[in-house]
Amino acid sequence: MSSGEFDLIARHFKRPQTTELPHLLLGIGDDCALLQPTAGRQLAISSDMLVEGRHFFPDADPASLGHKALAVNLSDLAAMGARPLGFTLALSLPQADDAWLAAFARGLFALADAHACPLVGGDTTRGPLNICITVFGEVSPGRALRRDAAQAGDDIYLSGRTGEARLALEWLLGTPWARDAIGPELPTDLRARLEHPTPRLALGQALAGVAHAALDLSDGLTGDLGHILAASGVGADLRLADLPLAPALAALHEAERHTCLLAGGDDYELLFTAPVSARGAMQAAALASDTAVTRIGTVSATPGLRLLDAAGQAAAFCAKSFDHFG
Repeated sequence: MSSGEFDLIARHFKRPQTTELPHLLLGIGDDCALLQPTAGRQLAISSDMLVEGRHFFPDADPASLGHKALAVNLSDLAAMGARPLGFTLALSLPQADDAWLAAFARGLFALADAHACPLVGGDTTRGPLNICITVFGEVSPGRALRRDAAQAGDDIYLSGRTGEARLALEWLLGTPWARDAIGPELPTDLRARLEHPTPRLALGQALAGVAHAALDLSDGLTGDLGHILAASGVGADLRLADLPLAPALAALHEAERHTCLLAGGDDYELLFTAPVSARGAMQAAALASDTAVTRIGTVSATPGLRLLDAAGQAAAFCAKSFDHFG
């Protein structure tokens, strides 16, 4: 079987164009794809790159890798309250391994189909394993959930819970405290939190026009919250006792538990702010999207992020969120 670039694309990534997606005028096969956003909507565009040895292990399951590569991009659309339109895939491969590519494409397209987000183009080349996806979405003007819109007095909310992906990563790295807490086998559901994240698209779209500011958690709760605070020119009081705690984290010592909860990364949950008057709307959005949402703090006019314990006293925490060049 030929393993040339165009044969590879045709075998694993080119799919029949469907009339069920009227916004997709032209997909794979020409110099550019043609997308037609809904009249009056704004485009939302994001790119993320996954590099072997930096973002995933060399022996990562290719189906899970295909899922995660798209999921982290769809999570960015969710954070803006946008609806997906399509995506491109740039793929660098050390070799054209048909079995690996078939599994990768299976995981990729299972998630793409679930959110009506077609692959519309991209590129392939030989080189170290590197996956770069650019995703396109649309949102109504004035309804995008930007980082710079948090206001003093806002409630701070978290979807789902944080920390499990970091705990799974530490176990895979052989970190003693993680191995002691989990045992000799990594539970499937814990591994899935690292390798198979869920983009909160339904929640993000339900929040559009209701919440003030939002982002998705990729590098850790405190670090990512800091981006909202800096962009909005505000501060925050974060209540540690209100953070939802996964059972797997309960056995950890406080320092390791807080590292996972606050600086874990790879959670891909939504962190957002909304006025107190919108608490009922927040509950409705959580129910409509079938996503757990927890109020974990308050936006303050006083600059800085303050971590508070159960008694409302300042709590010390020194772990830093992920930084590619840190």
